[in-house]
Amino acid sequence: MANDYTGQVSNPDSDQLSSLRKLMHILYALYAIFWLTGGVTALIAIVVDYVKRDDARGTLYASHFAWQIRSFWWSVVWAALGGLLFATVFLIPLAFGVWAVLSLWMLYRIVKGWLYLNDSKPMYPDQRF
Repeated sequence: MANDYTGQVSNPDSDQLSSLRKLMHILYALYAIFWLTGGVTALIAIVVDYVKRDDARGTLYASHFAWQIRSFWWSVVWAALGGLLFATVFLIPLAFGVWAVLSLWMLYRIVKGWLYLNDSKPMYPDQRF
């Protein structure tokens, strides 16, 4: 299975790495406050993830971009499922359950990613760089 973060290894200098690290902190913060903004910050973060992920190829930050992109799209899928269940009048309680689990799962993904970033660890242990 091909991973988002594989590919030609770049050789960024320390300023580029520092810039990527700061950007990753900002992106995790945007994902962390998406509950307060109605999802607007998550939309901003996913656009930046796609625009900047090529800059991180071959670095530990590449796995963080992949982690955030996967987190975003899986949350969209589960939120949509919750919306479909909500549209079915008899399954409204189940919809709220799906959304509650989704919220906890996103919180887990954000916290784990941010902690790994803080420790300068890639999100996927098999990543080579």
